[in-house]
Amino acid sequence: MFATPAMAKGRSTLVILLLLTALVLTACGKSPQRGRLESPRELLAENYPARGIPSRFGDTDPHEWEGIMPNRYAVHGIDAARYQGEIDFFSAKNAGISFAWLKATEGGDHLDPGYALNAPRARAAGVPVGAYHFYYFCRTPEEQARWFIANVPRQPGDLPPVLDMEWNHQSRNCRIFPEPAEIHEIIRRYSRVIQAHYGTPPVVYVTPDFYEDNALGTLGGVEFWLRSVAAHPSERYPGERWSFWQYSGTGVAPGIKGNVDLNAFAGDTSSWAGWLAARVQR
Repeated sequence: MFATPAMAKGRSTLVILLLLTALVLTACGKSPQRGRLESPRELLAENYPARGIPSRFGDTDPHEWEGIMPNRYAVHGIDAARYQGEIDFFSAKNAGISFAWLKATEGGDHLDPGYALNAPRARAAGVPVGAYHFYYFCRTPEEQARWFIANVPRQPGDLPPVLDMEWNHQSRNCRIFPEPAEIHEIIRRYSRVIQAHYGTPPVVYVTPDFYEDNALGTLGGVEFWLRSVAAHPSERYPGERWSFWQYSGTGVAPGIKGNVDLNAFAGDTSSWAGWLAARVQR
């Protein structure tokens, strides 16, 4: 059967509509996802632009920063665990990653393989690296400090250890929530053992709820690393001094698979050099 001009015109219009629909669907399929992405491949920062953070990084669930933004700071780094797999620290360093803390231990009997895997890679690339311990409230601070020491060798030039203090909400076995005075004593006791071995006291990482619940603003002699992914630390921790700010838990950085936590150092590059000189392991 022969097509009439009207039929041919109708088919042409239909083809154009189908092509436009396909283009729209394709574009939708490529739009950036939001939330934390556990990806086996490196995410491209340019696909996840985020206002307020350095342009060389991205964020899959960005916050609409106002006031003092993360990109005001000159020195940035990451913290990571086994979930990030092998990290290409040469690419990360070229993108401006200036430090990295890797999870090493938890409680008194748990190891994270990410530290043994990636710490040598960071050192080879010239990225200052350190280890952190996730505190578990059903073990004594001395026992946990000894577990950390047994699995994290003293390494001259490495960053000081970090004590990660937050509530163990997801623990099925430990439902202990100590009172503030006991929390203060735990931090002091753990820190004494760590400083005696590594020659430098730990940095203490805290979340807003843990900080507030335990009146940590009254705990003197502690260098803080503060988590605050929706506001500057001055808003979440009024009046508190800090050295590091974790500003994203859904960050994207070159050389790293999936999401990674992004952090800023409180000072400029000169202050960073001075901090390293004072705080690295000897």
